[in-house]
Amino acid sequence: MSKIAIIGASGNVGTQLVAEALRRNYTVTAIVRDPSKLGQRPGLELKAVDLHDEQALQSALAGQSVVISSVRFNGLNPAAIIDPVKAAHVPRLIVVGGAASLDVAPGKRLLDSPHFPAAYKAEATAGAAFLDTLRQERELDWTFISPSAEFVDGERTGHFRLGHDDLLTDANGRSWISYQDYAIALFDEVEKPAHSRQRFTVGY
Repeated sequence: MSKIAIIGASGNVGTQLVAEALRRNYTVTAIVRDPSKLGQRPGLELKAVDLHDEQALQSALAGQSVVISSVRFNGLNPAAIIDPVKAAHVPRLIVVGGAASLDVAPGKRLLDSPHFPAAYKAEATAGAAFLDTLRQERELDWTFISPSAEFVDGERTGHFRLGHDDLLTDANGRSWISYQDYAIALFDEVEKPAHSRQRFTVGY
């Protein structure tokens, strides 16, 4: 398995995913709206695709081993990603998820907390809906990876914990993960699949 497509490769997370993939010697197809945001590098192919054009996305995904979606959920129909992946016969989809759908108490999501920031509610609600859609998917081998509550630029340490549906917090009660360490966890999952048709989370 060497060919990986990253949708949304020019974003904060996407650029770290590209860096981690190239570090591990994958051939990467970066699918972006504006290829000028990513410089040319060995092993990296840039493709400009509008996500509203499902046929164009399907063509861009043809021949890939894994597709990674790192795009905003708000305003995105899950089918706009899922259908082209299936139509291109790519066997595996990994989605960069959000933390809001994680549980902070039995049966209570972070999204449902009374102090959840209103500014993030639309994106968080759309992300939770995307996960719900994936859980109904019967053909695709998918994995949804939720970061911790704080998802920030930081260091590539290689030290983190994995969880399933509960929000992870460190010894000080902080819930956070760097983009760089998240990228490590994601590509560890690419190389040694352990969460087929599941969501898992990563944090310190």
